[in-house]
Amino acid sequence: MLVYAIVVLAALGGLFGAVLAVASKKLAVETDPRVDRILEALPGANCGACGFPGCAGLAEAIVNAGAPVNACVPGKEKAAEAIAAIMGRAPEAGLIRKVAQLHCNGNYENVKTKYEYRGVIDCHLAVTQFGGPSYCQFGCIGLGSCVRVCPFGAIVIGDDRLPVVDTSLCLGCGLCADQCPQKVLDVIPINQRVYVRCNNRDRGRVARDECESSCISCGVCVKACPSGAMQLITNAVGSVSMIDYDKCTACGVCVEKCPRKCIHLDPPIDPDVAICPKPEPVAGGCANCPLAEGCGSKVAS
Repeated sequence: MLVYAIVVLAALGGLFGAVLAVASKKLAVETDPRVDRILEALPGANCGACGFPGCAGLAEAIVNAGAPVNACVPGKEKAAEAIAAIMGRAPEAGLIRKVAQLHCNGNYENVKTKYEYRGVIDCHLAVTQFGGPSYCQFGCIGLGSCVRVCPFGAIVIGDDRLPVVDTSLCLGCGLCADQCPQKVLDVIPINQRVYVRCNNRDRGRVARDECESSCISCGVCVKACPSGAMQLITNAVGSVSMIDYDKCTACGVCVEKCPRKCIHLDPPIDPDVAICPKPEPVAGGCANCPLAEGCGSKVAS
């Protein structure tokens, strides 16, 4: 009886194995070997600056969806040339690099404080407490959620509690902008030099009382701009000046005319950026949690 059971099990095992073998061939998904070759040519940062979900997503898009061979920002010309050779295409003209810019000037000197925040060090949680610790409900919270999400270490919180972007490290992936609950960070091409350093949507005296360098929606910049690049954007929560970069010539007229000095003309940004190295593995658990710093958990070293 035992021998019979063993024979039956062996026969069933052989049958199931044969079925799986046939199924693996019939149902196999053919993959283009160029995808793996392109993936090897990419730096492996998985930053998303290309607009695709990581390096694997970009490799698939280049092979199957016609994405540009130079879409990898950290890879620069070296990766673009290698990918062009794999795809049999001519190298394409370089894309304009983007960097994160801050639309807020609400530092300790400019903005009034409602209360001292002593909760978890996280912007998302702080903004739920009466709109954050400052009177300007539209400004930067300053608790560094953008710092913790940046994969390149390109952002730090300055002594004035505002984020400072190192444009030599920033690759314009946009993770900080997506993370910011106040939406005061945006990625802008480096050939643009004029920025509205304010996100306040209140008008006139209200905005003036909240911050010493707030936009008061006076419209002076809109009237003064010779190229029509300045716009006063209005929505359900208020209005603020914004720039149409397709029209902006960086003439600086709006900077001179702004009565609140919340529009800045910055020096040119060096277009060169080092190739991004592959990031070190990040520990899981609390060590990888943005709230670990403030929740009191002890992170194992």
